[in-house]
Amino acid sequence: MPTLSADAFAALARSSPWRWTTLRFTDRRTRSGGRIPVRAWLRRPDALRVETPDGELLQVVRERRSDVGVLTLGGGRTVSLPWPTEGEPPATRPDGLVAERPDGLSYDAPMYQDYFWVAMLDPVELADGRDHDTGEADGPPLLVDDLAEVDHGGRPAWEAVVRPTAVYEPRCACCPLLRTREIDILECGAPMLDAYPGAFRVRLDVGTGVCVRTQEIGGLTPGAGHEMLIEAVDEPMADALFRDHRRRRRGFFR
Repeated sequence: MPTLSADAFAALARSSPWRWTTLRFTDRRTRSGGRIPVRAWLRRPDALRVETPDGELLQVVRERRSDVGVLTLGGGRTVSLPWPTEGEPPATRPDGLVAERPDGLSYDAPMYQDYFWVAMLDPVELADGRDHDTGEADGPPLLVDDLAEVDHGGRPAWEAVVRPTAVYEPRCACCPLLRTREIDILECGAPMLDAYPGAFRVRLDVGTGVCVRTQEIGGLTPGAGHEMLIEAVDEPMADALFRDHRRRRRGFFR
């Protein structure tokens, strides 16, 4: 297992796409008015099943690759980006964690409801800061303190108390892992809360790199965030699991 440090914490947050292939888990949002708890089966790169805790199917997702437009001398065309495991391998550190992620890959799939879900499963926003104007890499997105090795649902995890820096760049400003005054101003033009958390407690599952817990420290809703409990990693998942067998009539589920 890698040795815990601030640099290793960031590298683990950067490594998720290459550390697991399937994941079975439960997730709940712990803020007031948050989404109902869900149970999910995810098979990378593109298949997801989401149920209520009592087994009611909520959604089956079969995601497509990301498409980008390419301009050439002969005109424009659209190309599909490869999944992370199909593209250029990432540069790794001696401990096996990712030192730098390659560009031009389909990272953001599959998604359920919002980009918080994507960021939770692939928390690279906790690893690499970006200039908000240019989008270029620009230093660490977090100040990391109080590092600790902990148990989370029977699995090794790394915990830290973090404070976002000016270059923290979430997947989506509407639903960041860590809500900050600066991101709300960039997204909405003004602060949206009377007070913001002074810091956040964050946990990463060591085996997968997934963000399994966030908790606000201070602010209006201390303790708010999310918690994921991993049930299984890399277990076989058949295609039948990702078929929606509910009957449809006139475009609506019965």
